[in-house]
Amino acid sequence: MRAVIVQEFLSLDGVMQSPGEASEFPRGGWQKQFVGEDHLRIMNQQMHEADALLLGRKTYQAFAAVWPTVSELGVLGSLAKRMNEMEKFVVSRTINKVEWNAALVRGDVAEAVGELREQPGNGLLVVGSRDLVRYLQRRNLVDEYRLWIHPVIVGSGSHLFDAGLDTATWAMKDVVVTNESVAILTYVRPSGR
Repeated sequence: MRAVIVQEFLSLDGVMQSPGEASEFPRGGWQKQFVGEDHLRIMNQQMHEADALLLGRKTYQAFAAVWPTVSELGVLGSLAKRMNEMEKFVVSRTINKVEWNAALVRGDVAEAVGELREQPGNGLLVVGSRDLVRYLQRRNLVDEYRLWIHPVIVGSGSHLFDAGLDTATWAMKDVVVTNESVAILTYVRPSGR
């Protein structure tokens, strides 16, 4: 079985909205100042540990518009190569066609994600995709959280966890601090849950 891994960039006050892009809301782009060589190295490592990306429509469209155009060498180039070659599953009710090594997930999303989890492999990585993450949370389909906590207070914006979730305890798996002062906290679902 492969895990559903939610990897999110969060501000110190828990905002996940538009970390790298300012066009969605006025406070967007808050994460860019913390991207450096160490940050990219760890992102690259985590991408290589997963089999596929599981994305919502907005994140898929944003990524598909950027990553195929990245031609840099070094760590960023390696990350772009991995992003471009990874299999992608896109959850959407509004688009009918996907490209960039992607397949649409339609119908009963919980059932489809359950089937993807049952396949052998190293993990389905969910990045961004706020609405999809909240859907997965409400259906108890998240197996691991990788929370990249950035030392900035954004002040407003969408948060990772929605009100109304059941109380749940998670087990700490790892803590890493990048050279750019970003704390990466990894939590896993306790066994037996």
